Amino acid sequence: MPREPFVSLFGRGNGQPGQTHPLPGQTPTSRNGTNRVLYTTPHTHTHIHRSSGVKFISPPLLPPNLAAVAYTTVIAVPQLSCRVVLQYGVRGSRLCHTTRARVSRMKLAHGVTLLPTFMPVATQAAIKGLTPQQVEGLGITLILNNTYHLNLRPGIKVLREVGGAHQLQGWNHNLLTDSGGFQLVSLSKFTKITEEGALFASPFTGEPTMLTPEESISIQHAIGADIIMQLDDVVSSLTVGPRVGEAMRRSVRWLDRCIDFHDKSGRNKAQNLFAIVQGGLDSSLRDECLDEMIKRRKKVAGYAIGGLSGGEEKGIISQCAEKLPADKPRYSMGIGFAEDLLVCVALGVDMADCVFPTRTARFGVALTFKGPLNLKLGKHAKDLNPIDPTCPCPTCSNGVSRAILHHTATHETAAAHAITLHNLTFQARVMGQARDAIMKGTFPTYLRGFFENYFGDAGYPEWCVNALQSVGVDLLEGNPEAKIVKGDGARWEHSRAE
Repeated sequence: MPREPFVSLFGRGNGQPGQTHPLPGQTPTSRNGTNRVLYTTPHTHTHIHRSSGVKFISPPLLPPNLAAVAYTTVIAVPQLSCRVVLQYGVRGSRLCHTTRARVSRMKLAHGVTLLPTFMPVATQAAIKGLTPQQVEGLGITLILNNTYHLNLRPGIKVLREVGGAHQLQGWNHNLLTDSGGFQLVSLSKFTKITEEGALFASPFTGEPTMLTPEESISIQHAIGADIIMQLDDVVSSLTVGPRVGEAMRRSVRWLDRCIDFHDKSGRNKAQNLFAIVQGGLDSSLRDECLDEMIKRRKKVAGYAIGGLSGGEEKGIISQCAEKLPADKPRYSMGIGFAEDLLVCVALGVDMADCVFPTRTARFGVALTFKGPLNLKLGKHAKDLNPIDPTCPCPTCSNGVSRAILHHTATHETAAAHAITLHNLTFQARVMGQARDAIMKGTFPTYLRGFFENYFGDAGYPEWCVNALQSVGVDLLEGNPEAKIVKGDGARWEHSRAE
């Protein structure tokens, strides 16, 4: 019987698909039947039951750099099949007794990804400033590429000839592709929407390109992503009126075309198609879309919640996550702020992506557990401390100082590189600690501690307080004097205070 896969934070081994690792110091000491393996460490005994879940007794002894990341639950989670059907053990699909948060393992063709997870965005088959090996070294096992951009450059012909995007970018782990639907908003001045598809004018050549649901899936087949998305008709979250309903219903019709093309291609066993729930901020339209999407649950591997962004009320995400099938992954698109991630996890979301941690690094902003740190401020000019002395990322663990990052942040790519490494590690730590807390039954306590530390005296965003209250977590418990502020101003107020 093979060992339970372990995804190391620093990518021990060669990172080949299917490679497995025990925790440091662990060896399998006994096998009890076909479903149970007992691993031991110098200070830990952990029983793993593959079909019904596990008992997490105590964290294993980890080296200091790994212990800080709280990745101790990597062997203590239920298993997902290659078709991305969640298989929860005892207590059904809610592993957190208070919130809807849950932990699982997603096994795809290129390995295991632990959920909930944050996906860095490698739009054009590269995370800006980093090599695939550096990304792998941070323990990241799932990244996002964009169908629209890869279709323009290098193009479907090259993708097919090289064997897909994994080979093109040298990435040995899991890959998700956005369908190109988001570009209907971000490149709206170049786009015309019809029932057939989206007609784009290339931003490079000006030549018209028709992206149909079938063509989107065909391109994603050439890319070879483990998870592919339907083409949807996307409108801005600020859009109101008939256009929202029109886009939602067209997205449902386009999903049927994506499913039909995907099934007929024979790729439906190798690549997992996700549907995208649309409907703007209109709860009745979201309900209508949810009903239609759920009717097709046997034809899709998971669901995404589209048309939203970070730093906003989470009523729509809560509505969708509560109604979507418990046996399918739930992916909230475009979410990247730490507070957004944790609130969404509490509401039942499993996956999220955003350019925020990499983009903000290029502006000289580092993410920390005390809030964003603006390294361009003059106060850091003589500060020889690392960004975060507890962080195991290559930047902090090698002693790169705030001072040198301050002096180089605006004009040296090396600074953006160093901060990007740190920021992606921060995102991984947040999600790893959340998984840990869920498995230990301490997630509400973890949330209260995180928010108190992260926002400090700046005050909690009102939408965070409201969203977490809806799933039984009172951020003010034990801290009744905490300030509550409207909007997301607290995040940047605290950043300036740093």
